[in-house]
Amino acid sequence: MLSLRSCCYSVTHTNTITTAFSRPIRNYLVNFSYSSSLTFPLFFLSNKMSSSRPSAFDALMSNARAAAAKKKTTESSASPKKRKTLDSKPSISSTPISEAKVAEDSPKPDKPVDTNAKKKTQVSSSSPKKRKTLDSKPPISSTPVTEAKVAEVSPKPEKTSDTNQSKDETVSNGIIEAKPNLDVVPSKEENASKKPPAIDVDESMIQLKKKPANFKPEKAAFWGEGERVPFLFLCRVFDAISKESGRILITEIVCNMLRTVIKTTPDDLVAVVYLLANRIAPAHEGLELGIGDASIIKALAEACGAKEAHIKKQYKELGDLGLVAKASRSSQPLMRKPQPLTVSKVFDTFRVIAKESGKDSQDKKKNHIKGLLVAATDCEPQYLIRLLQTKLRIGLAEQTLLTALGYAIVYTENGQSPSKHSDSPLEEAAKIVKQVYSVIPVYDKIVPALLSDTVWNLPKTCCFSPGVPVGPMLAKPTKGVSEILDKFQDMEFTCEYKYDGERAQIHYLEDGTVQIYSRNAERNTEKFPDVVVAASRVKKPSVTSFVLDCEIVAYDRKKQKILPFQILSTRARKNVVMSDIKVDVCIYAFDLLYLNGQQLLQEQLSIRRERLYESFNEEPGFFQLATAITSNDLEKIQTFLDAAVNGSCEGLIIKTLNKDATYEPAKRSNNWLKLKKDYMDSIGDSLDLVPIAAFHGRGKRVGVYGAFLLACYDNNKDEYQTICKIGTGFSEAMLEERSTSLRSKVIPKPKSYYRYADSINPDVWFEATEVWEVKAADLTISPVYCAAIGAVDPNKGISLRFPRLLRVREDKGPEDASSSDMVADMYNAQKHTQGNNQDDNDDE
Repeated sequence: MLSLRSCCYSVTHTNTITTAFSRPIRNYLVNFSYSSSLTFPLFFLSNKMSSSRPSAFDALMSNARAAAAKKKTTESSASPKKRKTLDSKPSISSTPISEAKVAEDSPKPDKPVDTNAKKKTQVSSSSPKKRKTLDSKPPISSTPVTEAKVAEVSPKPEKTSDTNQSKDETVSNGIIEAKPNLDVVPSKEENASKKPPAIDVDESMIQLKKKPANFKPEKAAFWGEGERVPFLFLCRVFDAISKESGRILITEIVCNMLRTVIKTTPDDLVAVVYLLANRIAPAHEGLELGIGDASIIKALAEACGAKEAHIKKQYKELGDLGLVAKASRSSQPLMRKPQPLTVSKVFDTFRVIAKESGKDSQDKKKNHIKGLLVAATDCEPQYLIRLLQTKLRIGLAEQTLLTALGYAIVYTENGQSPSKHSDSPLEEAAKIVKQVYSVIPVYDKIVPALLSDTVWNLPKTCCFSPGVPVGPMLAKPTKGVSEILDKFQDMEFTCEYKYDGERAQIHYLEDGTVQIYSRNAERNTEKFPDVVVAASRVKKPSVTSFVLDCEIVAYDRKKQKILPFQILSTRARKNVVMSDIKVDVCIYAFDLLYLNGQQLLQEQLSIRRERLYESFNEEPGFFQLATAITSNDLEKIQTFLDAAVNGSCEGLIIKTLNKDATYEPAKRSNNWLKLKKDYMDSIGDSLDLVPIAAFHGRGKRVGVYGAFLLACYDNNKDEYQTICKIGTGFSEAMLEERSTSLRSKVIPKPKSYYRYADSINPDVWFEATEVWEVKAADLTISPVYCAAIGAVDPNKGISLRFPRLLRVREDKGPEDASSSDMVADMYNAQKHTQGNNQDDNDDE
């Protein structure tokens, strides 16, 4: 049964009716005082206690009205002038109370008036016939007060006589109301601005699923042009995307959604794009929400009036805090409806949360989250929580978002292309947007440039510059020297040592500032203060700015020897002080992307390398140029490979030198090949995989996990696909360490974006957090695992045979794991060399 709600009214009838409304109290109390001194109270209860039968009070009220009407008729006969004066008064406007302007001396309403509510004031003429009709109306309705709309009125004390007093009151939803002063009538413009939208959010979603060629943005907007985009619109789009599996359909929905925003509220496009990417800022800015599940659970409990223990219990059952939030908020009644959330409001609040620091910052963050949750409706709580956790997981990859953004701009520009012979301006635009994003991954710059100019000019308006890291160019694996010679026939190429360290991009700005970024564009400047000092020292005086592509490697300066990557990984990650450094590093530079105000991405490697050699001074143990040779002699390359391995390097990187040798950001290119010593007798490359589940150990492994289920990452589907089980390559200490680390990542059930066969039943599932480098004997088609399913076989995936763990890649995130496309490429390359793979029906 709903709780009692209340409001007190006092209506006193003498010569006129004066009505006063008080603020809500515990019960709805109405006091009626007539001149006969008859006074009685009435308590209105919830809708579950309502009844259609007339109560004793209803009968009493009916009799009281009849007596009052009779008395007023007698009094009015004695003063015809007053009646005539009143009767001759202009008729009261029939404008609904919810739309009328109330005089300045009127009390302000406790809650906003619903513009779509039914008219509650019954306006009658001064004729006795109509008065009689009003007096003889049925008893007061027992409609619950919780549904009633109460109109605030301004009493006019100067009028003391009225022959038609019954006209001054109406009965609506069980409440006696007085007519307000309607002298002030709203303008047509004001009424028009309050008209309900032509469509609702459900119709909007139907429109978004139309083919882009047939889509009209104005028909999908359920808000006015120039108004802020409702957050509900974005959340419903999230919901629609999560129910689709086809990348083309998802691209079309996002494209139509972006076109709608561009049409109505282009100022919100940056915020919309960032939230679609589940980000609040570019990665290199290092602006993170910094919120753990514990803080979110507290905020959710307070916002919903629930206990934390209850929220945690639901989380354990559902495995998704977003679903817990949706269920909790949908069951909570509100005394007052907050203002609807907008995309800009949510995005701005997220950025405020990220910038909170110092004492009580966690409490401040919690209160910000609570404020958003209280105002959230429909599916908004679900996606608010997922956005806060940065675990949106709806199957929307960032490359798909970039494609949709390119499409949306083309449709907005009516498909105009700079090339008259271009067969596909859509694909051309998508390619441009992706390429520019790889060079300058900042939506704050790309989106405004697209809105103010054409997509075809985007490469000119958004250029690479120091301070914003580009995506690193990557190499494809190869299995031997002879394969290199086959791929680079009639081309000059160079071979460099492949160092076993941490990829870094060092930016030296005009003002002398140095920034260091990881391969994921994360700012690592605080981690390497010694590198900052060295980079400033080794540049030549003529150099005023540069961007260097290099490898930071652990180095023993006394023995002049490169140390393994595991030693480098022991360095602290934040707030490193020079005096506390115990692991020294050396910078091995191999490419120069920017020099003295000029970008070099489109220059051939031979030119970039020449500029590199001219601009820096080598300093052994601190800054060295990558060891390299230029030769197409098989024996020389083989000897150089052996020397690299003996020098504690992984192998070689082979690069084209003068032809097709530009720098391709964020791309795994055929113009760079990598060759490791291990490749000669294995699949050709190690794989970076994510542990998503485990099996309890038996025998000697009781108390730890005995085997782990690994997965690769599908960029297009935004999902993790199982590829093998691994139980070898672990020392006892490593197995204990990995088991301990992953126990804190256990989740109650697999995520919706985990792709696995029903025949696999792990004992526990993990949140995707770690990346392991794994080596295997070969790859094989498997009906059990789902990696690259459909790529080489319509119904089967690819698995690894005899996998073993090499190391944990702490420099990589889960989404940096080996892609399903890479797995398929490796299988096809192996198939050409072996040609004897059998279907593997085993679990290994």
